[in-house]
Amino acid sequence: MSQKTLQAIAVAVQAGVPTVTWGGPGVGKTSGINALGKALNRHVETVIASLREPSDFGGLPVLTENGVKLSPPAWAVRLAEAGNGILFVDEISTAAPAVQAALLRVCLSEERGGEQVNMVGELAIKGLAIVAAANPPDQAAGGWEMSPPLSNRFCHLQWNLNVGEYVQGMFEGFPAPVFPIVPANWQEGIRQARVEIASFIQHKQTLLYACPKNDADAGKPWPSPRSWTMAATLSAAAKAANAGQEVELPLLSGCVGDGPALEFINWRDSLDLPNPEELLKNPDSFVVPDRGDKVYTILASVASAAVSDMTKARFLAAWQIFKMAADAGKKDLAAAAVRTLAKAATQQGYMADAKVRTQVVAHLAPFVEILKQAGLY
Repeated sequence: MSQKTLQAIAVAVQAGVPTVTWGGPGVGKTSGINALGKALNRHVETVIASLREPSDFGGLPVLTENGVKLSPPAWAVRLAEAGNGILFVDEISTAAPAVQAALLRVCLSEERGGEQVNMVGELAIKGLAIVAAANPPDQAAGGWEMSPPLSNRFCHLQWNLNVGEYVQGMFEGFPAPVFPIVPANWQEGIRQARVEIASFIQHKQTLLYACPKNDADAGKPWPSPRSWTMAATLSAAAKAANAGQEVELPLLSGCVGDGPALEFINWRDSLDLPNPEELLKNPDSFVVPDRGDKVYTILASVASAAVSDMTKARFLAAWQIFKMAADAGKKDLAAAAVRTLAKAATQQGYMADAKVRTQVVAHLAPFVEILKQAGLY
């Protein structure tokens, strides 16, 4: 088994991000996914995509007295009844283009009744995790490349064989894999992960969207607004699970490609960002950095943290930090953060509070024009 790949898949499953693992036949992909399902106490349904028709994912049209309805297949019904299951789509790279097209809606979750669900026909499945397996083109006779829309909905992971692990397992027996557990409150980290990625994209705007121009590359991970958003979700989940960068980096690479992911990780680590919560507790501790991208990211993090739990003290602390940045000649870098905080404050009535307004008027002074242009002053 590929332990690190399985650990990365485990994080993605718990975060609800679809993954596709690439590896030749006979390397243990199916057994690994079944072991993962057992460890996480999730029901696993295996569907061989190359043997299926589009109706096996889009639903079979059935004429009823109320008109035509899309009846879900049996595997979908079992997953809906089990709850929090895993759909394992095997041989996805040898599925016909029409089948891949039908998979698009299944892979894209949507909100219904306040909950995220995946739709198979007219059946809504709650808590569904999707894992696919694919063989490399040179090992998939008669296969097709994954279409760009379908490819960009997955995190792509390579199933690399570890000879040492295999040989040791043959001598001593193969140990049960150990998977990172994503805690229940992991989504609290998504906000910070999104701020970091948004700040990076502001710094490297050409990396926001780069759809490949040939079919082979389009079937691999590539940067888009969707895949960067998935990357933020996976980064937050990996950090919450203490999975380490050896798991986080493959997850990010699997969303946006090796180059953009590595560039982001190196950029983020070079910033050595302070905890925005600590800054809001003690704004006097803020030291304005010389690097513009670091200032931008810190201020965006402070604004996001303040908005997530808006109190009078945190609101005033954020304005104090913004004022310190402006006094250091970084007013323009604070513009986005200022608008974020002012908009949230206006919606919650803080800006209409005369006492609060009096307290922050000195901090607001450098940003009056920015706020007026945004209609927030």
